[in-house]
Amino acid sequence: MSTAPTMLWVPDHAAAAFQPGDIAAAVEQVRSPATVVEDPATGARGLGLGGALIPAAPGAQGWPVIGHLPGLYPEWLGSRAFTEVHSVRFPYVQGSMANGIATARMVVEMGRAGFLGFFGAAGLDPDRIRPELDTLEAGLGAQGLPFGCNLIHNPHEPAFEAAVVDLYVQRGVRKVSASAFMGLTAPVVRYAFTGVRQGPDGEVHRPNALFAKISRPEVARRFMEPPPAELLEKLVAAGQLTADEARLARHLPVAEDYMVESDSGGHTDNRPLAALFPSIRLLRDEVVAQRGYARPIRLGAAGGLGTPEAVAAAFALGADFVLTGSVNQACVESGLSEAGRKLLAQAGLADVMMAPAADMFEMGVEVQVLRRGTMFGVRAQKLYDLYRMHPGLDALPARDRAEVEKMLRSSLEDAWTSTRAYWAARDPREADKGDRDPKHRMALVFRAYLGQASRWAIAGVPDRLIDYQIWCGPAMGAFNAWAAGSFLADPAQRTVVQVARNLMEGAAVVTRAGQLRALGLPVPAAAFAFRPRPLA
Repeated sequence: MSTAPTMLWVPDHAAAAFQPGDIAAAVEQVRSPATVVEDPATGARGLGLGGALIPAAPGAQGWPVIGHLPGLYPEWLGSRAFTEVHSVRFPYVQGSMANGIATARMVVEMGRAGFLGFFGAAGLDPDRIRPELDTLEAGLGAQGLPFGCNLIHNPHEPAFEAAVVDLYVQRGVRKVSASAFMGLTAPVVRYAFTGVRQGPDGEVHRPNALFAKISRPEVARRFMEPPPAELLEKLVAAGQLTADEARLARHLPVAEDYMVESDSGGHTDNRPLAALFPSIRLLRDEVVAQRGYARPIRLGAAGGLGTPEAVAAAFALGADFVLTGSVNQACVESGLSEAGRKLLAQAGLADVMMAPAADMFEMGVEVQVLRRGTMFGVRAQKLYDLYRMHPGLDALPARDRAEVEKMLRSSLEDAWTSTRAYWAARDPREADKGDRDPKHRMALVFRAYLGQASRWAIAGVPDRLIDYQIWCGPAMGAFNAWAAGSFLADPAQRTVVQVARNLMEGAAVVTRAGQLRALGLPVPAAAFAFRPRPLA
């Protein structure tokens, strides 16, 4: 039984849309207030943009109102707290693809457009990172615009991890993305609490913002809880935290921003976002309630975000912000070679696979990589299988030995000689252990191939195309399908800012379409299919 309307909509410049094509076009105008109206004669529902709402008084002329929505801006899809705390316009983060694939140029472009970018410092030593920090500080820091850098867990070289944190603390890098951590380490805790202080009014100030990239609840909990007392005492004794910083740290989470990483490129547990994110959100709420934190813990969604629909779904799950990775790697500002970017532009949804990770090879940790156009994944898995089955290089059967030498393009003896020389300069203890332990020697040789494979893809080494290691998740294939037939189909047109703006604009349109459908408007399927376009 219908009730008499209490409000009427009066158009100003355009009549209400009742036809599917007109409704789809009107849905895209997300910044205009939208009113769902009903035709008294037919009962059909339509969409009016702008106009005015007036009381349904006797004699008043207008369309009966079913529901009304204010204007919607892409900037408003996530948490206002996130954008305010981090001084950005959009709740959108460009991820820190390793080995400098997320270049300083990429981060600067994103920062100037109102997004937050992280430089891909993982895999680079401090001497390689320093000049990139100069570029970031000149391009963004000098204008008061934010940027971040990556800190990757390095279980084999803890001193390397500590040296990167030393650099970040010395240079005043205020935002760091911590990735591949399975637990807390002294360097990551040091960074998180360096400079923390309490003002006269009792408010806590944290100059350093640590973003924890997590995909497991048990790891997330370690970052959501205060750090262990013994770890803080160790840092104080080493002069890396003050007693007052350690005192405050006992009542604060290690990180206040989390990148909840689902099925992504690189290190991933392949978890579906719709299953993972609610689990982490429940954990967050539990820890905050138990600890009585006064400061909020924000959760971002990462992995699988290559289309507006996916981004809209992440915000619908309650994400404070979203993070993209694979799709940025295919952009012109990426540190990946042109040949590598072209391979990514051809990827389909299923053109990815898991392969052994160079940094955690012996532990069996895997990364998700591009399969189409490269044999890296298959070859890397072969190396890991041989590592598991044999005690050393000398124990390899003749057929396997020949296959490995073909892959390495050298004899095993020469491969060890070059690998040993690398480690003798970087960490002599690794070289000495390889001399004593045949199993470790085999691991170092195989890890050398895995590590070089990503660098061949970055440098675009022509005769190593088949060995390119390109970190990639299924979001890349979804993006390519969405971009097909648009200006973004051309790899030369893919800039990180255009990709980000289109994803956010499209997510706003998809969100608005869902809102209007919930109000009873017959929203056509076309309204949920935002197409890429050049956006100012």
